[in-house]
Amino acid sequence: MSNSKGTPTYRFAHNNINVVDIDRAVAFYEQALGLEVVNRRDSEGFTLVFMGDGHSQHKLELTWLKDFDKPRYDLGDNESHLCFTVDDYDASFARHREMDCICYVNEAMGLYFIEDPDGYWIEIVPAKR
Repeated sequence: MSNSKGTPTYRFAHNNINVVDIDRAVAFYEQALGLEVVNRRDSEGFTLVFMGDGHSQHKLELTWLKDFDKPRYDLGDNESHLCFTVDDYDASFARHREMDCICYVNEAMGLYFIEDPDGYWIEIVPAKR
Protein backbone atom coordinates (compact mmCIF):
# COMPACT_ATOMS: atom_id res chain seq x y z
CA MET A 1 0.00 0.00 0.00
CA SER A 2 1.32 3.45 -0.89
CA ASN A 3 0.20 6.90 0.14
CA SER A 4 -0.95 9.66 -2.23
CA LYS A 5 2.68 10.58 -3.01
CA GLY A 6 3.38 7.04 -4.24
CA THR A 7 5.71 6.21 -1.35
CA PRO A 8 5.17 3.24 0.95
CA THR A 9 3.06 3.74 4.06
CA TYR A 10 4.80 2.87 7.33
CA ARG A 11 3.21 2.09 10.69
CA PHE A 12 4.90 1.47 14.02
CA ALA A 13 4.99 -2.23 14.91
CA HIS A 14 7.13 -2.43 18.04
CA ASN A 15 10.06 -1.04 20.00
CA ASN A 16 12.72 -3.29 21.46
CA ILE A 17 14.79 -3.11 24.61
CA ASN A 18 17.23 -5.69 25.95
CA VAL A 19 16.77 -6.85 29.53
CA VAL A 20 18.95 -8.75 31.98
CA ASP A 21 16.13 -10.69 33.69
CA ILE A 22 13.12 -11.41 31.45
CA ASP A 23 10.79 -12.44 34.29
CA ARG A 24 11.61 -9.34 36.35
CA ALA A 25 11.10 -7.10 33.31
CA VAL A 26 7.77 -8.69 32.37
CA ALA A 27 6.55 -8.37 35.97
CA PHE A 28 7.55 -4.68 36.06
CA TYR A 29 5.73 -3.81 32.82
CA GLU A 30 2.65 -5.74 33.94
CA GLN A 31 2.56 -4.03 37.35
CA ALA A 32 3.70 -0.53 36.40
CA LEU A 33 1.89 -0.09 33.09
CA GLY A 34 -0.69 -2.86 32.84
CA LEU A 35 0.94 -4.37 29.75
CA GLU A 36 0.19 -7.99 28.89
CA VAL A 37 2.28 -10.64 27.19
CA VAL A 38 0.87 -11.17 23.70
CA ASN A 39 3.61 -13.38 22.27
CA ARG A 40 6.71 -15.17 23.49
CA ARG A 41 9.43 -16.76 21.41
CA ASP A 42 12.07 -18.91 23.07
CA SER A 43 15.15 -20.00 21.17
CA GLU A 44 18.49 -21.47 22.11
CA GLY A 45 20.26 -18.12 22.54
CA PHE A 46 17.53 -15.65 23.38
CA THR A 47 13.94 -15.09 24.44
CA LEU A 48 11.64 -12.46 22.96
CA VAL A 49 8.54 -11.33 24.84
CA PHE A 50 6.11 -9.00 23.09
CA MET A 51 3.87 -6.96 25.37
CA GLY A 52 0.84 -4.91 24.42
CA ASP A 53 -1.44 -2.38 26.06
CA GLY A 54 -4.69 -3.95 24.78
CA HIS A 55 -5.64 -0.74 22.97
CA SER A 56 -3.13 -0.18 20.19
CA GLN A 57 -1.32 -2.55 17.87
CA HIS A 58 2.06 -1.19 18.96
CA LYS A 59 4.11 -3.67 21.00
CA LEU A 60 7.07 -3.53 23.36
CA GLU A 61 9.58 -6.27 22.59
CA LEU A 62 11.73 -7.38 25.52
CA THR A 63 14.83 -9.33 24.49
CA TRP A 64 16.74 -11.53 26.90
CA LEU A 65 20.10 -12.69 25.56
CA LYS A 66 20.84 -15.87 27.48
CA ASP A 67 24.63 -15.51 27.30
CA PHE A 68 24.76 -11.84 28.39
CA ASP A 69 27.03 -11.99 31.43
CA LYS A 70 27.00 -8.46 32.81
CA PRO A 71 24.78 -7.24 35.65
CA ARG A 72 23.38 -4.40 33.54
CA TYR A 73 23.37 -3.00 30.00
CA ASP A 74 25.46 0.14 29.53
CA LEU A 75 22.90 2.70 28.39
CA GLY A 76 25.55 5.43 28.18
CA ASP A 77 24.17 8.88 27.52
CA ASN A 78 21.13 7.37 25.89
CA GLU A 79 18.37 9.97 25.96
CA SER A 80 15.83 7.81 24.15
CA HIS A 81 12.78 6.69 26.07
CA LEU A 82 9.33 5.19 25.78
CA CYS A 83 6.26 7.33 26.44
CA PHE A 84 2.82 6.30 27.68
CA THR A 85 -0.32 8.37 28.09
CA VAL A 86 -2.54 7.63 31.07
CA ASP A 87 -6.20 8.46 31.67
CA ASP A 88 -5.79 9.04 35.44
CA TYR A 89 -2.48 10.85 35.92
CA ASP A 90 -2.84 11.29 39.70
CA ALA A 91 -3.63 7.61 40.32
CA SER A 92 -0.74 6.63 38.06
CA PHE A 93 1.65 8.94 39.91
CA ALA A 94 0.52 7.51 43.27
CA ARG A 95 0.98 3.93 42.02
CA HIS A 96 4.48 4.63 40.69
CA ARG A 97 5.43 6.51 43.85
CA GLU A 98 4.32 3.44 45.85
CA MET A 99 6.45 1.23 43.56
CA ASP A 100 9.36 3.66 44.12
CA CYS A 101 10.16 3.79 40.40
CA ILE A 102 9.72 7.53 39.72
CA CYS A 103 13.08 8.92 38.67
CA TYR A 104 12.21 12.42 37.41
CA VAL A 105 9.25 14.79 37.74
CA ASN A 106 8.71 17.86 35.57
CA GLU A 107 5.81 19.63 37.25
CA ALA A 108 5.98 22.60 34.85
CA MET A 109 5.36 20.31 31.88
CA GLY A 110 2.94 18.05 33.78
CA LEU A 111 4.84 14.80 33.24
CA TYR A 112 7.14 12.40 34.98
CA PHE A 113 9.43 9.48 34.23
CA ILE A 114 9.68 6.04 35.77
CA GLU A 115 12.70 3.76 35.55
CA ASP A 116 12.42 0.06 34.78
CA PRO A 117 14.69 -2.58 36.40
CA ASP A 118 17.23 -2.27 33.55
CA GLY A 119 17.55 1.50 33.77
CA TYR A 120 15.29 2.48 30.87
CA TRP A 121 13.20 5.59 31.42
CA ILE A 122 9.50 5.72 30.57
CA GLU A 123 7.70 9.04 30.27
CA ILE A 124 4.17 9.27 31.66
CA VAL A 125 1.87 12.04 30.40
CA PRO A 126 -1.82 12.68 30.89
CA ALA A 127 -3.97 11.50 27.96
CA LYS A 128 -5.68 14.88 27.68
CA ARG A 129 -3.27 17.79 27.47
